[in-house]
Amino acid sequence: MTKQVRNTAAKSAVIEMLTVSKTALSHAEIYHQLQSTCDRVTVYRILDRLIEEGAAHRIALTDGTVKYALCEQCGEGQHHLHSHLHFNCLQCGGVSCLESEIPKVQLPRKFKLHDVSLVVNGICASCNV
Repeated sequence: MTKQVRNTAAKSAVIEMLTVSKTALSHAEIYHQLQSTCDRVTVYRILDRLIEEGAAHRIALTDGTVKYALCEQCGEGQHHLHSHLHFNCLQCGGVSCLESEIPKVQLPRKFKLHDVSLVVNGICASCNV
């Protein structure tokens, strides 16, 4: 039996924000834009649901900030693994998915890979003018 996925107005608004944004967005950035539509907890639940559904992924930055971006390579029913780099601009704070693949990680015997996260920090092209 497949789980019925609700598509609420708030969820549609979050998806639209992530779709039109050129960079990944934090919970705070999304909530700030949607305050009149839903509360903070609802935004967290929507983001968690999008990740669970394989529609979005989270990017954890070294300062503890978490950003969210829509998935472009994962299809429904596929293993949800994001083997690409993320670029964090130290000047504007924008986080972008890069097409470069994460280098192969050689794990010790009996270790099992769950997830790989690699964030490249620097200055983006827009800020490096």
